[in-house]
Amino acid sequence: MFSPISVLFVSLLATASVSAHGYVQEVVIGSTHYTGSLPYQDPYLNPYPERIIRPIPSNGPVTDLTLIDLQCNGDTVDGIIGSKPVPILATVAAGSQVHLNWTAWPDSHVGPIVTYLARAPTDITTWLPGNASVWFKIDEAGKSTDGKWAATDGLYATDSIYTFTIPPKLKPGQYIIRHEIIALHSAFAYPGAQLYPSCIQIEVTGNGNALPTSGLVSFPGAYTPETPGIVFDVYDNPDSTYPIPGPPVWTGGN
Repeated sequence: MFSPISVLFVSLLATASVSAHGYVQEVVIGSTHYTGSLPYQDPYLNPYPERIIRPIPSNGPVTDLTLIDLQCNGDTVDGIIGSKPVPILATVAAGSQVHLNWTAWPDSHVGPIVTYLARAPTDITTWLPGNASVWFKIDEAGKSTDGKWAATDGLYATDSIYTFTIPPKLKPGQYIIRHEIIALHSAFAYPGAQLYPSCIQIEVTGNGNALPTSGLVSFPGAYTPETPGIVFDVYDNPDSTYPIPGPPVWTGGN
């Protein structure tokens, strides 16, 4: 049974949530700025602009954890299958930072920010991971000990820019970065958590030789309704520790 507090908050947010979504609008690596996938502009341009982020259909979330949409975004219900490769990629040195600029994020959409990598076995501009267990987590930020959330307080403190580091000892090659916010404002039951994934194509350079040998997951597959952190009542549990979904962060490349 839903708590009265949860129902009240979700009712108040229902109208606002239609427009209160977001996505990565820019990627910055070194001094190079890459425009993100712009769902309300790119489809109407001729020629279609080259991006390093695989296309997203809208600023809306994925809530069904069984769909391929969970991997790189998409809208299977309306016939838009996600994860479509793009023809270019960005070069990034192992050990360097990647800065992701999100669109304005609503303060109601509290939750974690999680980042994975998948190493492409073939040309990344044609590779589809499908249901293979190829993803490993390299970064996560959730709820701090003083109650601040990565997706709201954290982004507001950095002008909507989230920064993570490519593991310094990571083996060179082509990778997909899968980066997501999991919004928890409706997550008191399943389906309720809102996932906003984006996939970025990169070529990692360097002299490292590290790759994970365990902890690889698939999307869909990594999260289920029973995964800790997918169902979480932020209103009834304001002081509770939040368990970030997914495997532990891989540290073998540090």
